[in-house]
Order: sequence, then structure tokens, then C-alpha cells
Amino acid sequence: MVDGSTIGAAQWPDGSTATGGAGQAVGGLNCAPAGASYTYSHLSIYQNGKQLALPANIGTVGSSLALQRGCVYPVHTDDASGKIRIDATTNTQYTLGQFFAVWGETLSATNVAGVTGPVTAWVNTGGTLTKYTGDLASLVLPRNGEVTLEVGTPLTQIPTYAWTDPPPLATTPITLTYGGTVGTLYWPNGATSTGGTGSPVDGVVCASGMAETYHVHSHLSIVYNGQTRALPANIGLPGSCNYELHTHDNTGIIHVETPNNKRFTLGQFFDIWGEPLTTTNVAGLTGDVVVYIRDNGDIRRYMGDPRNIQLGSLREITLQVGTPPIGSIAQYNWYEAQ
Repeated sequence: MVDGSTIGAAQWPDGSTATGGAGQAVGGLNCAPAGASYTYSHLSIYQNGKQLALPANIGTVGSSLALQRGCVYPVHTDDASGKIRIDATTNTQYTLGQFFAVWGETLSATNVAGVTGPVTAWVNTGGTLTKYTGDLASLVLPRNGEVTLEVGTPLTQIPTYAWTDPPPLATTPITLTYGGTVGTLYWPNGATSTGGTGSPVDGVVCASGMAETYHVHSHLSIVYNGQTRALPANIGLPGSCNYELHTHDNTGIIHVETPNNKRFTLGQFFDIWGEPLTTTNVAGLTGDVVVYIRDNGDIRRYMGDPRNIQLGSLREITLQVGTPPIGSIAQYNWYEAQ
């Protein structure tokens, strides 16, 4: 199972429900930046033998006008692989009931997130499979183990998984300072001839004296064959106006400045730059593209179209092009960039 993949058929929308974790304390758990130490437990849910995909972003709270830095709960999901990310900075044990409380879904002997029928639970720890007969809410999530919930007709065999994790964070953070450079200069500053010159691009407007009701920053790292390329300065700053998405320097910081609560994507930024962004081409650098996103200390692999990545507050996006694979993900000290 590759990190970031989807396992099972779609059944529920991504994220917590309206009654789940939205930043408030839930099930005795608080929402905060992710710890540097973590592990995983895997949850499989079956309905009459059909595997259902556990939603991504359960227990993750994104940035907003009121909350420019989001948060995560100690148990949450990053993707739809079934992996539950567990905070491991302490030896605290977390339960399946706490995870379902964060999700905002029902968990009982006859109801799993609205899927009804008799429920049978199995726990796999260290290769030993055990049928669990206690209260489902009290089931302790096994670290590096697996929980299988069968609703209705039982399986003839319980599957097991081997999974990959995202690369670790680099041990030494990079401080982002205004006017600085991160990586090797490669592209000329400013947009290309096909980029933004003042007219709206993909709904992103260029204006002078624009109110900055929503002003946040994202960071973009482009790593080509193991070497970081510096993002050009002055993308989205043609001189006559400022686009709502732009860069000031070569640090990789993308400024999001808009008079309302609009949300923008990485694809819109690349169109303002005038460069391609696909799964095989990043601004003319070609090869297989692997994408990682870091929010609030939490690293995840992104498997979708990179153009659709939302530019969130303090979100760090890494585009790896070519080889070798990234050994670690750069982390940044944002204090001087805000």
C-alpha cells in the first residue's frame, strides 16, 4: 500500500462530520499542530464483504480567516488508505471510540458510521490476529497494527497490509527571511510571456491598492534530481498591479492577498507564472512528479492532480521531479516571514 493511496470504495465524504472535530475538544482530545513523533494504525471497514474507503482528513482542521494556522487531532487521517495517524510524542493510548468521536460518526455493535448490521471486530498486532469481543469504543488502536470491522456478512479471510510512510522531516529547519533565497537560482524572475501581465488569470485578479482582508502565505519547494530550485521572485507582480497570488523573493513563499475569503490553487499560481504543472512536468522540469504536503507539522503524500492543491495558510508543498527519491522533507521557520 503506497502512502497516499485509496483503499476501498467511496462511502463517506472526506473530513469530519458536522458533529465531529472542528477544532474544539472532542472525546478528551484537543486539536493542535501535529507532533514530530507519530505512528499509524490501520482501519478496514467492510459491508457484506465489500471494503469501504476510510475518508481522508478526518480530524484535520484547515486554515480560515479566523484560524490562519489549522490543527489536527492526535488521531486523524491524511488520506483514504485506512491509515490513522497517531501522535506518538507520549505513550498515550487512543481508542477507536475517540477516533469515531473526532470523525463524528456512530460506532456500536450494530452501526459503523451509518452502515448497519451485526459488527465483528478483529485486531492484528505483530502478525497475531485476535477477535475482539469487548465494547468497540474501548478498543485501543494498536500502534503499527490493524483493526478490521465487518458489518453484515463476514469475510472468509482477514487481509493484512504493508504500507509506506512519508519521508521524515529534515532535522535542521530553514529560516525564511524576506528577500532571501532558498535553493539554486534557475528560472528568471517574474512571469513568462504567457503568464499574467495584468489581465485576470483563471479568476485571479490584478489590482493596485487592493484590500488584504485575507493575507496568508504558502511555501513551494521544487526539487529536481535531488537539487532544490529557487522559485522566481516577482511572479504575479507585473509592475502595474499585484495579482492576488504572487512572490516577492526567491524563498518559495507564495503570498495570498485578497479582499475576501477566496481560495486559490497551485494550478492558478502556475498559470500566473506561465509555466506548466502536470504529473510529469513542473515548469519545464520533466520526470515523474511526487508531491508532499505539510500542514501544521503533518506530512502527507498527495496523489491527485497537483494543479488542484489549495494554497492554505503556512502550507508547505514539495514537488519532487525525477530521481533520487527525497530522503527527508525540508521544514521551515516561518517567524520572520509573517
